[in-house]
Amino acid sequence: MAEKTISFGQPSDMPAIFGSCDENLNSIQREYNVILFCRGADVHITGEPEQIEKASSALRLLEDLVHKGQHLTEQTVRYVLSMVQDGEADSVRQMDGDGICMTTSGKVVRPKTVGQKKYVDAIRKNTIVLGVGPAGTGKTYLAVALAVKAFKAHEVQKIILTRPAVEAGERLGFLPGDLQSKVDPYLRPLYDALFDMFGAETFSRHMEKNIIEVAPLAYMRGRTLDDAFIILDEAQNTTSEQIKMFLTRLGANSKMVITGDVTQIDLPEKRKSGLIEAMKVLKHVEDIATIRFTEKDVVRHKLVQDIIKAYENYYKEGRTS
Repeated sequence: MAEKTISFGQPSDMPAIFGSCDENLNSIQREYNVILFCRGADVHITGEPEQIEKASSALRLLEDLVHKGQHLTEQTVRYVLSMVQDGEADSVRQMDGDGICMTTSGKVVRPKTVGQKKYVDAIRKNTIVLGVGPAGTGKTYLAVALAVKAFKAHEVQKIILTRPAVEAGERLGFLPGDLQSKVDPYLRPLYDALFDMFGAETFSRHMEKNIIEVAPLAYMRGRTLDDAFIILDEAQNTTSEQIKMFLTRLGANSKMVITGDVTQIDLPEKRKSGLIEAMKVLKHVEDIATIRFTEKDVVRHKLVQDIIKAYENYYKEGRTS
């Protein structure tokens, strides 16, 4: 057994670093099998040398995040501990604390993982970005945040969000109501993100003026989309023809973000996913980037990560029965 003592330069930050009832310290002890003891502005760490260094690195990373103004949620702490465990502490340390925009409730929207930071940087740098990964990685929400920021900075004149109206076991014809009421449930996640950024009143006003457009993918056919930030969500449910049609709508001074999860394809059997094909076709085209998320980038409940891992392991082992 070995020991190490680390000191915090600003003791006032320690409550935020340690968490309510020292829950963050308890998480570090469980993750690295060490014992932490606090006295004044010092934390004494006891355990195996390698695990002590990991615990020390995790505490320093949490301290950095607090200094950058981030609120340490359970998910944030879990992510930091996982990255340190995998030897990727430097990647987390290089993340800046800059926010993208602020929601109407005062929450600062910012990348929470290294994968999200790469995604945000890619969108800022490239005209077209494909964000591919599991549910809960913030693909759509971050894209909407960047669209809102670009609109408020007068970099684009409108925001267009679209989805293919395809779901497992359902068809639009079986749903009640007119066309708008039929497609609204498919577009609800996009509405929710815009409500967060603009507020219901401003969102409604922009919708009335056609500054914000939320519509099924079929509505994009035959158009040229100039001066717009365009987001195609759930792109794994597009056909090859649909995604090609969408990509060729790109007009002057516009930006496109295409998001999807290739493990959740709801197309009829024998239909190829346009997203999978586009990733192959466009991988060498300049000014187009593809960012792949993993379960580490999931920012929802811890169980979402566990569910994704469980399914990955299940199919890797070939247990499809």
